[in-house]
Amino acid sequence: MSPIQLAWTIRRMFDEVANRGNLDILDEIYAPHFVNHNAPPGTPAGIEGVRQAVTACRRAFPDWHETIDSIHVKDDKIVVMSTVRATHIGQWRGIAPTGRRITARRVSILRAVDGKIVERWGSQDDFGLMRQIGAIPTRQQLFMALAG
Repeated sequence: MSPIQLAWTIRRMFDEVANRGNLDILDEIYAPHFVNHNAPPGTPAGIEGVRQAVTACRRAFPDWHETIDSIHVKDDKIVVMSTVRATHIGQWRGIAPTGRRITARRVSILRAVDGKIVERWGSQDDFGLMRQIGAIPTRQQLFMALAG
């Protein structure tokens, strides 16, 4: 598959799966033996893990919208830098809904074989997200608590 075709597959994945929650196309985008090297503990391997992750994100943040800031394709690797914007309306990792808006940056490194994603490594601003929903106090809140 050409770099342009791989980029379009990734764009489709962001548009259809991440932003719309369309799980019906997972088999078209991910290989059955897909491995997410940064999956939270207890996440099943393969496409089922992707299904559970997307479902959990969209349940906690129903208006989840992830924008691709840049995408780079070299051979079988795709690097995607993206920004998520959403509202915390459902439980997220044990944290009750707060109604707060979040903005978080993500970087994903994907590997594709025969046009399907087989591996993912990534980093996302989980600390910033948790701080934005109030699960982790800000520096100012900590200072005020210590000074109080």
